[in-house]
Amino acid sequence: MNRPQPPVDRKALIRAYKESRRPMGVYCVRNRETGEVLIGRSVDLPSVLNREQLTLRLGGHPNRRLQQDWHARGAEAFVFEVLDTLAWPEDTPHFDPTDELVLLEKMWRERMLADGHGSYSTRPIERHS
Repeated sequence: MNRPQPPVDRKALIRAYKESRRPMGVYCVRNRETGEVLIGRSVDLPSVLNREQLTLRLGGHPNRRLQQDWHARGAEAFVFEVLDTLAWPEDTPHFDPTDELVLLEKMWRERMLADGHGSYSTRPIERHS
């Protein structure tokens, strides 16, 4: 017997989503065939990975070499990965993670290059306010 479901409070769901802390950290777009990687950082990993995929599918990614490889090799040649995450400090409501994210991104770029991965990343790692 199916019971009727209580009505969904859409406003409460939207408010809870906006107030939730999204996972932040470093991600990469990896070409499985060539081993090249694009490494980036974000305070909202799910959103940035979605944006990376969408701009590649639509043909408007700002990294031209990555976009060319996407067209030539197809979506199945790429994987989108979270490399590392940072935890939001519980006791610091106005925490600015920028410096930690910059350091983490730099570490991952150096690690990937040391492991022999080519890089789509052309921009220097710097703090963006």
